[in-house]
Amino acid sequence: MSIFLGIDIGTSAAKTLAMDTSGRILADAMETYPCYVPKPLWSEQNPEDWWQATIKSVGRVMKKARLKPADVKAIGLSGQMHGSVFLDRRDRVVRRAILWNDQRTAAECREIEERAGGRKALIRMVANPALTGFTAPKILWLRNNEPKKFDRTCKILLPKDEIRRRMTGQYATDVSDASGMLLLDVKKRTWSKKLLSALELDIDLFGECYESEDVTGKLTPQAAAALGLSTDCLVVGGAGDCAAGAVGNGIVNRGVLSTSIGTSGVMFVHSDEVKIDPEGRIHTFCHAVRGKWHMMGVNLSAGGSLQWFRNELCKADMLKAKRAKKEVYDLLIEEARPVRPGSEGLFFLPYLSGERTPHADPDARGCFVGLTLAHTRGHLIRAIMEGVTFSMRDSLEIIEGLGVPVRQIRASGGGSRSPLWRQIQADVFGRSVVTINTTEGAAYGVALLAAVGAGAFKNIQEACKATIRVVKQTSVHRPSKKIYDRAMPVYQQLYRSLKDDFKSIAALEG
Repeated sequence: MSIFLGIDIGTSAAKTLAMDTSGRILADAMETYPCYVPKPLWSEQNPEDWWQATIKSVGRVMKKARLKPADVKAIGLSGQMHGSVFLDRRDRVVRRAILWNDQRTAAECREIEERAGGRKALIRMVANPALTGFTAPKILWLRNNEPKKFDRTCKILLPKDEIRRRMTGQYATDVSDASGMLLLDVKKRTWSKKLLSALELDIDLFGECYESEDVTGKLTPQAAAALGLSTDCLVVGGAGDCAAGAVGNGIVNRGVLSTSIGTSGVMFVHSDEVKIDPEGRIHTFCHAVRGKWHMMGVNLSAGGSLQWFRNELCKADMLKAKRAKKEVYDLLIEEARPVRPGSEGLFFLPYLSGERTPHADPDARGCFVGLTLAHTRGHLIRAIMEGVTFSMRDSLEIIEGLGVPVRQIRASGGGSRSPLWRQIQADVFGRSVVTINTTEGAAYGVALLAAVGAGAFKNIQEACKATIRVVKQTSVHRPSKKIYDRAMPVYQQLYRSLKDDFKSIAALEG
């Protein structure tokens, strides 16, 4: 038996699934871990929690699928992008990892642009501007604010690559995940020696870069024993969660775009060539497809906005749903269903963690605008869903404006499971939205990459063609589209109107 594991080190949990050579999922499991917020807009996690969650989730999958250690031929790793794991010379964690949604590094972003010779020069080097979520600013933050810990640091790894180190003993990454560090020459798919020199960072701090399907090592005896697997098990390069999720949705050919609503919201499109936005509003990264690239727009708090609403304002509903053995999100979305498109003039700006695309503004704040006595909680819920989708349309408009074709939109993530949210997406985007036969996203994508690395498929395009198919289409409701087309410019103007106020609010918080 040839089985492949996909492991995704997410922001809230580690997910593992087992897949056979036909693409069938035999079992999956998830193990959660905490996130720490020591200050407003800071976000940290303990890498040891990721490893323990990985061990537990792999063990549960092996038990549920009744697999033997030798059955698992290869592992693909995915994970939250941009996070920074700082290790000393004995591979001990120097401090808690700083995550992708942490916003503490505005000063370091300015420093990077200055050292690079300006924003445009930086984009020419690494295809992207300096953003607070990226890894390079976090490294400079450590050097500027915790110099003793920086001096102890000998290796810097991304979240999934810390798990790779625990599995194989190797310091390595893949080109898709490395693209989000702001240290990779995205065109050449290698570390940017020019930028590393400007930032006074030693290249030896970072692991070797691989293509996503390449084998990076085998399990050490210690890791094999902990995971209940064989030392013959291969570990491939894998991918950052966005690229991995795109592979899991079959976004491996020109003209196909995925819209993913999880904690963050991602618009992801495949590109055969390097396409760079000179204004730096959207990202250009290496794809998990060998020798290809992708463009990506990101909303930092998409499903996270609805999660915040649930956690802070719906505690009684959570208890009610638990007693009824229902998902509280289903109850909330059902409450929003009768509300007319446009939420009767109520807008929500989904900037609860600052914003990345298109504004790159860590000071942006979430807010409801247009509230009246006529609005109900259902209006608030629908406005959140619409605001998140408006934010993602911002990215779609930029992608198409740069001449990247979009022939098909595939919906994924938690938002794709809601028929109402799929309809909102179709109406806001003004085109049909389809779903596919799997909803496993990143973990499934890296399981496919593991299968390619182990020789079960010739390449990732062949793997996706053999395993992924469209199963449902949501067509545009034209009257709703007209409403959203009128509302979109209002939504966009709200940020421009409030931009200076957001900075004043951020100053008050300090």
